[in-house]
Amino acid sequence: MYESDAFDHIIAVDGGLRSLEEVGVKPNVALGDFDSLGYVPTGMRTVRFSKDKDKSDMELALKRAKSQRFDNVVVFGALGGRLDHTLANMGVFSKYSELGLKVTVIDDDTAVFFLTGPDIFEAPALESGVVSVFAMSDVTEGVFERGMKWDLDDVVLTNRESIGLSNELIGEAVMIGVEKGTICVIFPVS
Repeated sequence: MYESDAFDHIIAVDGGLRSLEEVGVKPNVALGDFDSLGYVPTGMRTVRFSKDKDKSDMELALKRAKSQRFDNVVVFGALGGRLDHTLANMGVFSKYSELGLKVTVIDDDTAVFFLTGPDIFEAPALESGVVSVFAMSDVTEGVFERGMKWDLDDVVLTNRESIGLSNELIGEAVMIGVEKGTICVIFPVS
């Protein structure tokens, strides 16, 4: 259920406006080229971009959030669908993490977030679930995972390997960190 004070500012990104309208949420601004939505919204603050642009609507939304000095961004509806959009979004989320914006992406049963070193994530104990950690930089250093079936300690991860895939929660508090570079953490939310 949506709480009107849960977020300081809501940006509807192109077709995401439809999803917000379906749950009765009015954004502060709708942004995009509106090719996915199929029309340019009226009756609200709208920022329209040409379809002939060199940045995705999602990247333009994150750029706007960063320029308005928001520290944390929670993104809904950016995973799944077209694989090319998902991959582009993951790269953009990583980029903005490296620029100091805390980006968390929420899917049906998963939270995806990005840590740029030096940074640490901590979570309370969960009895079960799968956690994956991937390098978003070419090389990440000092990666560690604690409180899961397989601990990692001061590991170097590259974006060309799968060592961080499918670790298991075991009912202990979790710590995940990176000393240098950016990692993507995929964590269960249910």
